[in-house]
Amino acid sequence: MLTKIKVAHVQEIDEQGARTFAVGDKEIAVFKLSDGSVRAIENRCPHKGGRLSEGMVCGSAVHCPLHDWKIDLHSGRVHEPDHGSVTVYDTEVDAATGSVYITLD
Repeated sequence: MLTKIKVAHVQEIDEQGARTFAVGDKEIAVFKLSDGSVRAIENRCPHKGGRLSEGMVCGSAVHCPLHDWKIDLHSGRVHEPDHGSVTVYDTEVDAATGSVYITLD
């Protein structure tokens, strides 16, 4: 069953920045890209568990702060030559209120 959860207001997230949210036993990083879009991923690098919310956003990827692995914020896939992936969560921004929602399975 899909569950939609309000996690923030879009203005609470800096451009090219992130906020973290705990939902049950999951820690989720919500990023705002330079084009204004919002993406949400698991806040744990598949390499050594670095907190992706503390990484630098470049375009539509985040660089893990531990070893600079690059993770695509749309697909969750790690850029080559490294490999792996993180869970990606569907996001929605309510245009009228600016509320940010994520959808969980």
